Amino acid sequence: MIYEMLAAVMAFLLGFVSSYSLRGKKNARASAKNGNGNENSLKSCENGMCQPEIGASTDIIIVGSGVVGSALAYTLGKDGRRVHVIERDLTEPDRIVGELLQPGAYLRLIDLGLEDCVKEIDAQRVFGFSVYKDGKKTKLPYPLKNFHPDVVGMGFHHGRFIQRMLKKASNLPNVRLEQGTVTSLLEDNGNIKGMQYKCKGSHQEITAHAPLIIVCDGCCSNLQHSLCDPEKVPYVSSGEMAYYLKTKVAPQVPPELYNAFLAATEKGNIKSMPNRSMPAASHPTLGALLMGDAVNMLHPITGGGMTAALSDVVVRNLLRFLCNLNDSPSLCKLLESFYTQRKQVAFTINTLAGAAYKVLCASPDPARKEMRQACFDYLSLGCTFSNGSLALLSGLKLCPLSLIFQVFVVGLYAVGRSLLPFPSPSRIWSVARMILGGLGIIFPIINAEGVRQMFCPVAALQSYLRGPPII
Repeated sequence: MIYEMLAAVMAFLLGFVSSYSLRGKKNARASAKNGNGNENSLKSCENGMCQPEIGASTDIIIVGSGVVGSALAYTLGKDGRRVHVIERDLTEPDRIVGELLQPGAYLRLIDLGLEDCVKEIDAQRVFGFSVYKDGKKTKLPYPLKNFHPDVVGMGFHHGRFIQRMLKKASNLPNVRLEQGTVTSLLEDNGNIKGMQYKCKGSHQEITAHAPLIIVCDGCCSNLQHSLCDPEKVPYVSSGEMAYYLKTKVAPQVPPELYNAFLAATEKGNIKSMPNRSMPAASHPTLGALLMGDAVNMLHPITGGGMTAALSDVVVRNLLRFLCNLNDSPSLCKLLESFYTQRKQVAFTINTLAGAAYKVLCASPDPARKEMRQACFDYLSLGCTFSNGSLALLSGLKLCPLSLIFQVFVVGLYAVGRSLLPFPSPSRIWSVARMILGGLGIIFPIINAEGVRQMFCPVAALQSYLRGPPII
């Protein structure tokens, strides 16, 4: 912490005294924590293998086989659970979603034993980001010095990645995959007891029962009624989308990618994926658990979607503590603990994504322009100054307090550079507007994510104590 505080003071002095002269293009060196990315392990029963109940055909039903569903099917099946996966379409997905796996998400794949699923799918190693602004650019490498050389980001075809995970899951004898559409959940006095679904190609409804149903069928889930209506996008078939990409998007593309972007647009194989913004709100319903995009979506600007999704799966370790899923009181405590423990990761990723989008998107507001320039200049300093932000962005360090600290440091830098060469009344007024604008961005996001859960440790501690003990 002393090291980070020194970095904060240095950032302020650099911003106040020499923000422009010290805007370098240095090669960043990592100062990330030394560790293997594993979550806290939980007490497991019978050497980590929960034995299925006698006479029970299914322990857990998983609705959806995307990143969360397929990873869950494998890990729960490996734990000895009898798992039934119901997916609308088990063929290889071909859509735009989840193409970037941040280094932090790769560490979670290792935790789940799924790291081999990024092999043999033409995955490309990603070592960081390049940020472009007004003809200038800066490179932002991931802070990976203290991690194994295999730990990097990955870019790949989403469908191939899903198929690799599904193949591993289907090889387990206690995991059953089925194509079908879930139509409704069966409720009894507020408890979810089962569900109804239709097999593909059939109109007959089938009833399935299980002590726990995990819904992870994405943002368009018909079981999650609190979803917002997506913003409409231009139609692809009429040519509106191609025209929009050429006239609106192409002028903003970096020169190195401009020709390739136009060539891809001319091919006409354009796909769109509407995005919704949903805070990580909990839905503690006995017998049912919401995971992934069905309960929480964030802006894709930071590429943190799969980090959040796979973190949800890692937290599934709570289930290893509970052998008897029919024990309703214990299951209720477990579900409460799950939503509390996932909040730390979800809050950090969601707040970072929302704030980054608001600051970096184009705006005629002079204060927003100043914030955008300050962020670019700060990241351009490299080394110690960018490592903290990149550790959050890459999912290597997901802590709400670290996020708040980084926002504070960048704010100090922005204030210092804005007061150059001396704090005249006009510059002081500009700084005041910038601070108010920044607070107007970050506070609504924090409020939507849940202030009490993040900044009231007593409430969080009580939830932890109600759930299974972590050792």
